[in-house]
Amino acid sequence: MPPLPKSVAAETAPLRPTLSCDSAPALSDTLSDAISSGIPSGASRRCCLGALGLLLLPWRTAIAAEEAVPTLAFVGFELIDDQPDPARAPQLQARLEAIGRQMARGLDERGLYRLVDLAPAAAALERARAQNEYLHRCNGCLAGIAAASGSHRVGVGWVQRVSNLILNLNLAIWDARDHRMLLTKSVDIRGDNDESWRRGIDYMLRDMVERRARQPRYGV
Repeated sequence: MPPLPKSVAAETAPLRPTLSCDSAPALSDTLSDAISSGIPSGASRRCCLGALGLLLLPWRTAIAAEEAVPTLAFVGFELIDDQPDPARAPQLQARLEAIGRQMARGLDERGLYRLVDLAPAAAALERARAQNEYLHRCNGCLAGIAAASGSHRVGVGWVQRVSNLILNLNLAIWDARDHRMLLTKSVDIRGDNDESWRRGIDYMLRDMVERRARQPRYGV
């Protein structure tokens, strides 16, 4: 069979997975022409559709990533002190704030939750704390925080200080729409110092990551 003329061969050659319009100006010009002329047929049409797909890919990827990671309004840690000592209160408060930041950073960076900004919920959070001794024990007080923050999941942590030696770190996450608990974590630590508190939070985060890997709906 004689070889096809070049013009016919070009028309019948299979489309390669690369685009001839391979620069940003070319993509923009092609799309503009397509919109104004109703997207032509043939190779030009395929080029336009491919270019459009490339331009939309980062946007679609970002949207999919946001949908894949559940949102959470995390309000930090509270203290239950079975042996209160006013002289140590500032030190304990500083530790609560430190592990609160550690937990928030870990939940977000490890992809367990996408933490939302609590600034819009500041008034609701202040009101809930004023009306309840402990947020993790309140009945329905998290609904206002959830509504104001834009996330129906709300997380609260607390530390129970039994003595200078025995402490318990806890985290609970609720669906505030019906005050249904989605997740609860607890770990015992020995030693009332910065390092033992930090290690306790590290362990909780590692365990949550492992459980989420085995059960994708864990805590969701």
